[in-house]
Amino acid sequence: MVTASLTNYRQSPRKVRLVADLIKGKTVPAALNVLMVTTKRASDPMVKLLNSALANAKNKGISTEGLYVKECTVNQGLTMKRFMPGARGTGFPILKKTSHVKLVLEVRAQKKAKVIPAKTK
Repeated sequence: MVTASLTNYRQSPRKVRLVADLIKGKTVPAALNVLMVTTKRASDPMVKLLNSALANAKNKGISTEGLYVKECTVNQGLTMKRFMPGARGTGFPILKKTSHVKLVLEVRAQKKAKVIPAKTK
């Protein structure tokens, strides 16, 4: 199991989850292909995160072939609070949200062929 994380990414978790859901359960090459053609802003950081996870796998001595995205979770990070001037000297709050992304890669288990016993007469 190989992990990589991206903390305090300056985009709303709701928007990042749209991209994260696209790659869950896919093999690494398939996930990279999907991210390369996705037009969402979060796709570029997710490509970097996936490449970081692959580098972590190489450092651990795990073969990068057969890896798939086991889970990709996006949680809310810090929220920066800012204010926009409003009418009559009031201030309207603006919440600038951040995201924490955690990516887990795992080697896909080989499926075992079922052995059917031969019938004897």
